[in-house]
Amino acid sequence: MKRMAIYLALFVALIGACSSPGQPQANGEMEATVQRVVDGDTVELSTGEKVRLIGVDTPETVKPNHPVEPYGKEASDFSKQLLTGQKVTLKFDVEPYDKYKRLLAYMYLQDGTFVNEKLVRDGYARIMTIPPNVAYADLFLEAEREARENNRGLWGKSTQNPSMPSPSTEKPKQEVPGSDQAPPEGKPIKGNINAKGDKIYHVPGSASYEQTNAEMWFATEEEAKAAGFRAPKR
Repeated sequence: MKRMAIYLALFVALIGACSSPGQPQANGEMEATVQRVVDGDTVELSTGEKVRLIGVDTPETVKPNHPVEPYGKEASDFSKQLLTGQKVTLKFDVEPYDKYKRLLAYMYLQDGTFVNEKLVRDGYARIMTIPPNVAYADLFLEAEREARENNRGLWGKSTQNPSMPSPSTEKPKQEVPGSDQAPPEGKPIKGNINAKGDKIYHVPGSASYEQTNAEMWFATEEEAKAAGFRAPKR
């Protein structure tokens, strides 16, 4: 028994020696320095790795073959001023990387500022929750509701982006709310929480799918139901 305990202790010590502290791993964390801001919700570290902030989505400014979206420049400039050159703590959820090999992280400044939440609460980002990385989904939802109620940033009454060209005399194309949201790969079902707090999911092709702004995305109806969402009543 004593010999077995010694072997076990040696094994644990070996595992500890072989592990790489500070490396990305599920539910772990690491220290880093932001070298540059790529977009409002994406940064590049001094190591060259890119980080996509979990749970938030700022208007696009650098997406190939995609126009700069309203309030995109403001969001990008805000992130640049807030993060460029800063030492930060990255905390990971269930998945440390996305399919593009970018780190997926919650980011904190040295003064404790939770960057992901701040972007949403100050109106620079919408929430975009993609299971299984949902640790702060409720916090982000509350932050977005506060931003909406106070008309902050992209939720302001005037959505005209001063960096965009002035409107032409041509009749503008009518936009359908939610129609410009691209679902994450393999997760086409939209989850939305209405003003009454009802959690409702919408599958592609359903009556309200195009008009629905997704606050969470799901791969299957079973996954949506497991998260507490229900199908529309009609």
